[in-house]
Amino acid sequence: MPRRRYSKPRKCNHVSCNPQRMIRLVNCHIDPRAAVRRFLRVPAILCACSGLAATAAPAAETRVNGDAVIRGQAGQSEIVIKTSDRTAGAICSLTWNGQEFLDAADHGRELQSASNFDVDGDIKSETYNPTEAGSCRDGAGQTTTSRLLYLSAAGAELVTTNQMAFWLAPGEKSGGVPARNTTMLSKHLLAKRVHIGVPGFPRVIEYQVTFTLPRDERHTIAVFEALTGYMPAEFSVFWRFDLKTRKLEQVDKGPVECPSPLIFSTQDGRHAMGIYAPPSAGKPEPSYGRFEFLWAKVTKWNCVYRVNQPAGIPPGNYSYRMFVIVGTLDEARATLDALSRAAGDA
Repeated sequence: MPRRRYSKPRKCNHVSCNPQRMIRLVNCHIDPRAAVRRFLRVPAILCACSGLAATAAPAAETRVNGDAVIRGQAGQSEIVIKTSDRTAGAICSLTWNGQEFLDAADHGRELQSASNFDVDGDIKSETYNPTEAGSCRDGAGQTTTSRLLYLSAAGAELVTTNQMAFWLAPGEKSGGVPARNTTMLSKHLLAKRVHIGVPGFPRVIEYQVTFTLPRDERHTIAVFEALTGYMPAEFSVFWRFDLKTRKLEQVDKGPVECPSPLIFSTQDGRHAMGIYAPPSAGKPEPSYGRFEFLWAKVTKWNCVYRVNQPAGIPPGNYSYRMFVIVGTLDEARATLDALSRAAGDA
């Protein structure tokens, strides 16, 4: 397994609730007929009602199958996104123009979301770490500890609600530190809405997530890995896009976080994936991490939000909105430039 998310990197220079009710709120998304600028500036709200915060695991109901496909035209090829039952509805495949963009060898990779929290003010890597696709113990197997509560997939849009597994089982360790959780399945919920294409930007995947924190837990530090993408080793060239100079600069392979959006590309530039989160009032600034795991033959990017409230982080919903860009390197750069300008991020 690659070491995954939460060791502190060096700095760069520059629903307990009714899942059907949650999904009705997820589906209240932006009218695609609205102007692009307005579309980009509306914050992501998947679950606007604080009453959706989890206090216990939802009652057992009919099992939800996690196998689904959505697709949308992007230039000369379709973007095709697949989820799997094996990963509790997390995205396990994204293809475009004959290329697979994701590594899904185990339950810690994929295109997915996770979070990490302190216990009694002390936060350690992966030791209280709800994870969408499943647990470390799930490994390369065909089952998952996470629990899919809802899935809808039609055309270019995917909506899911997931009860996340803890990454570590009780008694397991990360970096020599024992897991702080006492169960395999957390009470933390993850809702997502994924839509291929936004007005004027067919190569952009809008990705909205809401983390629901349960009422019966107390934390003061939260690290929301709003989205991470584990990519095959051929995506070996890392780029950062400077929002001030509007230039793309090749950068090292980390591990590091910086405030600039990222693009990972193949050596020939024929395939690339970018990550960008537009400004959102009242939310912390995102940071973007980049990693290479040579032994695992995988590369990784992420978009992370950190919340630190010494008086206690309120339970409820924490929503984030990002855009994943797919195309050639030149197309990804041009799209990221235009998209960020449209969002007023210049």
